[in-house]
Amino acid sequence: MDNVVTQIDIRDGIVVGHDGSRHADRALHWAARWAERVGCRLHVVRTWVLSSAPRPASWSPSYVPPLADFEQAVREAVEKDVRAAELPADLPVTCHVVHGAPARRLVDVSAHAELLVVSSRGRGGFAGLVMGSTTDQVVRHAHCPVVVIPARTLDDEPAEADRIALEH
Repeated sequence: MDNVVTQIDIRDGIVVGHDGSRHADRALHWAARWAERVGCRLHVVRTWVLSSAPRPASWSPSYVPPLADFEQAVREAVEKDVRAAELPADLPVTCHVVHGAPARRLVDVSAHAELLVVSSRGRGGFAGLVMGSTTDQVVRHAHCPVVVIPARTLDDEPAEADRIALEH
């Protein structure tokens, strides 16, 4: 498939799924605080398919670039989002991009992860749903513990459980 990554093997640390939404930013911040607290690496995973990938610089109306160019555009986007999150400088963070359906790829990644963190919802779907379809599938099929960060506005106070977990 044009040499794009379709499988990743993460064997240490905490994995957080990040689709670029503000809800995913909340999950990223929670996962970073937890990784810092327990002293482990943070893996930020962005899945993508052609319809969700940003247009690469090589795109033009008369030229469809190879999938590797789309993969690079996704990598640049997730790395930009992680930089913008201003995570602790001493926290080891690795960004990964993987081509394929989000739920399936996150479940695959969970096979050897210590913990998987996702937001209750991402970019797509219906705003009124409590939990998006990707999160629902991840919770049902993941191979490791999953933490679901509720989708709230950025101005909300952290949930009591979050406060307790981060204080201890």
